[in-house]
Amino acid sequence: MREADKKMYYIVPPNTFAYNPARINVGSIGYQNLTKSVIVSSLYEVFKTTEKVDDHFLWHWFKSNDFQKLILQLQEGGVRLYFYYDKLCMGKIDLPTLEEQKRIGACLDKLDNLITLHQREYFSQFENINRHAYPWEQRKLNTIADKVTEKNTNLTIQETFTNSAEFGVLSQRDFFDHSISNSANINGYYVVKYNDFVYNPRISVTAPVGPINRNKLNRSGIMSPLYTVFRTYNVDNTYLEWFFKSNCWHSFMFFNGDSGARSDRFSIKDIVFFSMPILYPDISEQRKIGYFLNKLDNLITLHQRKLEKLKNIKKSMLEKMFV
Repeated sequence: MREADKKMYYIVPPNTFAYNPARINVGSIGYQNLTKSVIVSSLYEVFKTTEKVDDHFLWHWFKSNDFQKLILQLQEGGVRLYFYYDKLCMGKIDLPTLEEQKRIGACLDKLDNLITLHQREYFSQFENINRHAYPWEQRKLNTIADKVTEKNTNLTIQETFTNSAEFGVLSQRDFFDHSISNSANINGYYVVKYNDFVYNPRISVTAPVGPINRNKLNRSGIMSPLYTVFRTYNVDNTYLEWFFKSNCWHSFMFFNGDSGARSDRFSIKDIVFFSMPILYPDISEQRKIGYFLNKLDNLITLHQRKLEKLKNIKKSMLEKMFV
């Protein structure tokens, strides 16, 4: 932008509010808390509070449902919302004492900081992995895994497993509330042992070429011949599990297979499937990667719960304070 174009811009000093009068209904209002002045387009409204109002208290009020209700009240049936400063001043706000405003503002600031901290920690747990510490290879799946062809010929196993893109390998009874396999045909089902991997050719939005998951149920089960079951060696299973949770193997599948006769099922020949290239670092690096990804996954789950709790606390506080 040319310097000449900025001459009509408004100066926004520190501790000043600015908002777009055409978009205030979607939260287009901000508080300038930098240590230096900035500029905004002349389309914006800029204002500063008096000494009777704590800026932090007011800033959180602007993010509350109470403020959104005020906007609707002042809308007066208009189609498009334009809240210039004189119209905004028509609204009323119940203010506690200045000292209480400061305490409330500080408390909500602290909650916001905690929420931001937990969000940042999502991305700070993976820094110790050095992908280049060891040379990486590319191996075919058939060099680290064999297809399972053992069938349930003696009907020694009665529990049928399924492979869900969302939930992984689990019992049909848990997924469908009952077993949908035909007991008369389960003698032809493949035996799936603990730590075996299973490829489900059924495609979905979250699994465009079908999911590959590991049996972590700590017991054996059986699966329909429609699934491809394979057992690994000379590879860390946790690392391989995370590899298949990524989409880096999808391009191979798309290039070498197709959706087949049914639009919901992916088709690929076994000999082609087992020629799939696998990124293969040193075994110690595999274990390190698997460990850190598991740890990161657990931390994300933990922080998501904490983050949700903090957001609910803040929401409850805003709803109870500004009524």
